[in-house]
Amino acid sequence: MQTPKANGNNTINVLIVDDHEIMRQGLTQLINQETDMIVCAEAEDAAGALDAMSEHQPNIAVVDISLKDSSGIELIKDIMVRWPGFPVLVLSMHEESFYAERVLRAGAKGYVSKAEVSSKVVDGIRTVLKGDLYVSEKLASKLLSGIVGGSAPEVSPIDRLSDREFEVFEMIGRGQQMRDIASKLHLSVKTVEAHREHIKKKLNLDSANELLTYALQWAQLERDA
Repeated sequence: MQTPKANGNNTINVLIVDDHEIMRQGLTQLINQETDMIVCAEAEDAAGALDAMSEHQPNIAVVDISLKDSSGIELIKDIMVRWPGFPVLVLSMHEESFYAERVLRAGAKGYVSKAEVSSKVVDGIRTVLKGDLYVSEKLASKLLSGIVGGSAPEVSPIDRLSDREFEVFEMIGRGQQMRDIASKLHLSVKTVEAHREHIKKKLNLDSANELLTYALQWAQLERDA
C-alpha cells in the first residue's frame, strides 16, 4: 500500500474490501491519484474489514458483494450495527438490477458496476460522502417512482430469499453449475446444494429443473426491465 499523502485533516481515508488482490491494487492506484484521497486499508473478507474499520477508522468503505468466505451484503449489515449510518459504496461485477436495492436496504449508499470503475468510483465516493445516494439514472427513476406513487411496493417471491440464497439464485439464473457457484462463493458444493433446496421451498418449486427455468426467466426479465 502506498504511503498516505500529507494532506492534513481533509484527506478522505478509504477502506477497500474485495477478495481479488488485483482489483484492490487497481482501486488503490485509482483512488490514490486523487489529491485528497488515500486508501488507508484493504481487506479480502468480512473479518478483516471489521478489524480495519476499528483500526484505521476510514471515512468510507468500498465493498464488493462477493467476498472470501462471506457476503458483502452481510458485511454491510454488520457495519451498520456497529457504526450506524457509515458511508458504504458497493462495487460489484453483478448487474445493478440484481443487487442494488438489496444493498441499499442493507445500508449502503451507492452502487457502482466494476465495468465502470475508472469513470464512476471516485464520483461515487464523493457523492456518498456528501450524504447523497449514488446509483444509475435507471434505478433512481425506479426508486423515485415508488416513492411518488405512494402505493405499497409489490412483493416478489424473490424477496423471500436471504441475501446468500439470492446470490445462489442469481448465479443459477446465469446458467452456472453448483460446483462453479461453490467455487465463486467460497462455499462447499454441499452448502450450495442446501441453499438450492431452501430456494426451491421458498419459491414453491418441485425440482432443480423447475428452479433453473424460473431463475433463467427471472434473470432475463431483469435484464430487459
